[in-house]
Amino acid sequence: MSEALQSLLDLLDLERIEEDIYRGRSRSAVVPRVFGGQVAAQAMVAAGRTVPEDRHAHSLHAYFLRPGDPGAPIVYNVERLRDGRSFTTRRVVAVQHGKPIFTLSASFQTYEEGLDHQAPMPPAPDPATLPTGEERLRSYPHLPAETVERFLEARAAVDLRYVDDPPFGDFGTPREPHSQVWFRTNGKLADDPLLHVVLATYVSDMTLLDSVLLAHGRGGWAVGDVVGASLDHAMWFHRPFRADEWLLYDQQSPSASGGRGLGQARIHTQDGQLAVSVVQEGVVRVPREH
Repeated sequence: MSEALQSLLDLLDLERIEEDIYRGRSRSAVVPRVFGGQVAAQAMVAAGRTVPEDRHAHSLHAYFLRPGDPGAPIVYNVERLRDGRSFTTRRVVAVQHGKPIFTLSASFQTYEEGLDHQAPMPPAPDPATLPTGEERLRSYPHLPAETVERFLEARAAVDLRYVDDPPFGDFGTPREPHSQVWFRTNGKLADDPLLHVVLATYVSDMTLLDSVLLAHGRGGWAVGDVVGASLDHAMWFHRPFRADEWLLYDQQSPSASGGRGLGQARIHTQDGQLAVSVVQEGVVRVPREH
């Protein structure tokens, strides 16, 4: 396991301070606020620790309310909404400086047999044939060295490989609002299914709005031509998967308007199983010229 991955796992290992109350810490992100994927992942850890082991996460729905302060701890309050025969529901409120910054509802289910079908996996090149994230980032001479290093540090725990140029790599000309990345953690994980859900949740917030930027030829927060932030985020976990094995994150944007952009995505395992569906809306504003 890489040192960066171990550091991330330590970050996600919350401190229990009271019944159904947990505390997490933060670290710097690419932008000067807590990375949204970190808050969502930590909230899933808090929810999962109050759920029986035989019930696995099948969905989450979250709202980002305020920017998180990376210099202050985050307190996660878990509310036990329901414990049914098949389903368990939890609500988590993340608090900083006495105010909620994030809310999450998560549902867990015991395993059941049932109808089974899925959308086919889209075509994508083998991840082994693609440049690594570091190789891709360092190939763009227009990106400031400081920006590159901040991106690499923020994503060091994950091997994330773009199929095509990301928005900040080739911008100025609008493209199809479609983006693909392969990802897996930089090291093996334990077999705990919740841990793999938590890591996928963490990564899912890294690139989902890329397709919005592609549609308008914008490079994004890396080059300062838009201001962005996650507003809400939803995930449905359809089939078992491992976050330490290659996953294809196929993303598209059907709409952007009113200073907001919508991203939709599917996550497939390398053998073609549809593992996760994801939807996110975020603020996407073009800075005004003075």
